[in-house]
Amino acid sequence: MLELIVAASIALSPADTPDPKLNWWRDARFGMFIHWGLYAVPAGTWKDKGSGHAEWIRTTAQIPLEEYDKFVSEFNPVLFDADAWCEMANDAGMGYIVITSKHHDGFCLFDSKHTNFDIMSTPFKRDIMAELAEAAPRHDVRMSWYHSIMDWHHPDYLPRRGWEKDRTVDGADMQRFRTYLHGQVEELLTNYGPIGIMWFDGEWESTWRGSYGRELYEHCISLQPDVIVNNRLGARGGMEGMTGMEGYAGGYGGDYMTPEQEIPDAVANGIDWETCMTMNDRWGYNLHDKNFKSTTDLLKKLADIVSKSGNFLLNIGPKADGTFPEESIERLSEIGDWMDINAEAVHGTVGSPFASLEWGRATQKFHDESTTLYLHVFDWPKDGKLVIPGLAGTVLGAKVLGGSSTTFSVGQGEVIVDLPSNMPNKHIGVVAVEVQGKPVIYAPPVISALADVFVNDLDVELTVGSEDIEIRYAINDKSTYGIYRSPIRLVGTTSIHARSYDANKAVSKVVTKTFTKVTPWKAIKLQNHVLNTLTQITYKGTWDDLPDFTQLMSEQTELVSSISATDEEFVALVIDGYLYISATNMIEFALESDDGSRLLIDDRVVIENGGLHGTQEKRGSAPLSRGWHNIKVEWFNKTGGAHLNLRMGVLGEAMHAIDPSIFATSK
Repeated sequence: MLELIVAASIALSPADTPDPKLNWWRDARFGMFIHWGLYAVPAGTWKDKGSGHAEWIRTTAQIPLEEYDKFVSEFNPVLFDADAWCEMANDAGMGYIVITSKHHDGFCLFDSKHTNFDIMSTPFKRDIMAELAEAAPRHDVRMSWYHSIMDWHHPDYLPRRGWEKDRTVDGADMQRFRTYLHGQVEELLTNYGPIGIMWFDGEWESTWRGSYGRELYEHCISLQPDVIVNNRLGARGGMEGMTGMEGYAGGYGGDYMTPEQEIPDAVANGIDWETCMTMNDRWGYNLHDKNFKSTTDLLKKLADIVSKSGNFLLNIGPKADGTFPEESIERLSEIGDWMDINAEAVHGTVGSPFASLEWGRATQKFHDESTTLYLHVFDWPKDGKLVIPGLAGTVLGAKVLGGSSTTFSVGQGEVIVDLPSNMPNKHIGVVAVEVQGKPVIYAPPVISALADVFVNDLDVELTVGSEDIEIRYAINDKSTYGIYRSPIRLVGTTSIHARSYDANKAVSKVVTKTFTKVTPWKAIKLQNHVLNTLTQITYKGTWDDLPDFTQLMSEQTELVSSISATDEEFVALVIDGYLYISATNMIEFALESDDGSRLLIDDRVVIENGGLHGTQEKRGSAPLSRGWHNIKVEWFNKTGGAHLNLRMGVLGEAMHAIDPSIFATSK
């Protein structure tokens, strides 16, 4: 047992505030997502529309309803085995399953009295949800439902897909559809016993309102008070999915956040969240999609997510016969082998107390008088010395999971653990370090400002996680260090070096950051121009990201007075003109869009907000001289909701809508 000086900050987590409803989900940390339905029959291919489709095939391949409905008579998963599915989830260390009771195509995998477009109309004629709900407790997993708000099949759901020119909207009634939706949710939360999660999706279209989400959330809780509901009931903020209960009265809802196909760089303490991700490139089964992530990659993603107190919902797209793809089975088995030894480093843990670790990730588990730090070592040290930076407190012991105890020593502001030369498995080695009480970490200072470049002057702040830690810093060279007491105002290009001290002892490495004073971009001489106008060019097509507009033929060119979206699907806009800046400064822009967008000022990209996503905002800044500057906004919308908005302001001051009077086009 070795003693270290106790100082710096103690990490907190959602587990510090127990929630009886969420505790089982937080403990599980790992779940199985299943996307399964009629779309498994075509397996990603439709006539001459290519082989790149999956669960969205009805709209991406533009299949008419009467054609798509024929898959009902072809869906006969005779090899489906609910116990086998649940057993594979449990063996992989997963604590819950979330399966598509209904996806966007409207087909239901359960016996619903509200529609005939369900499993009972297929040759299979067995309630898949009932069989899974019965099997789950036998294998110690919780059954949960994914249920789509969007419904391409129901006659009352609006909007229609943009390509459905012959499908009338006459008589469609969203209120009647909401009654249908609530009725099916009631079936799912009444007929199948206790359900872990209601996982909603498809909420981003303009016909769905935040208040509807609140009503649906409350309906779920009234049926099963302990059911967990995700945040896809209102505006979730794009694929980042980090919109939660804040502003609930305004229509947001849900118990946790849902990033999709991405892992946040950092998550604030106290936030519950879950990344959902595919094993290959698609959610539903695609016969040709063999781009599967490796088992090592999936385990590293699991470690990364859990190190930030998140959950990992890993997707399987079953085949039409009711079996999992062989590649998925192989990865589940290999993950299970790793979890047989290392599950304690995942289940029941909370996030890392370290800001970053060069060699991997960390999780922790609190006990009455001690804490176990689990060090997920991605890069096993060749010299057998694992350096734990900044760890303070009393270290009680260390061991390699699946191996024996090992020795350790204390360096300056660090602990060094002696490891065997070979990693215990081919994926990730885990080292458990026991510390007395809660771990205390010596953290280096954080050097921050509104931007890394500036035009006039800039205030820089230095922060560290504990009031007991002193920050010392130097300007440009490292010869003279002073004590940091207040923001540092810069008037020229400057490098700041900073280090944490405890009782006159350096306890962190020196961190350095450079802030550059730049020459503002020159204004454009604009003589013959028309105020209050921009040029808007419209394009038609289907894209998953912003296209190369130089290769496209335009549909329409017109003058507009604002930067805003059209309500159409499969459309793109380029809005071009000039913007007047009243005083030389760093100007910040906020670009909000659904789907992707890009902002260019003077032909330089200032904001990149591309890809398919719901409404989300990104910001960027530019050093601009007083006068006219070229402004260009590119935007596209594939399907669903359409949104585009641009705001601006001096960096560090309030953002505001742009007055059309500072727009112009040249004659």
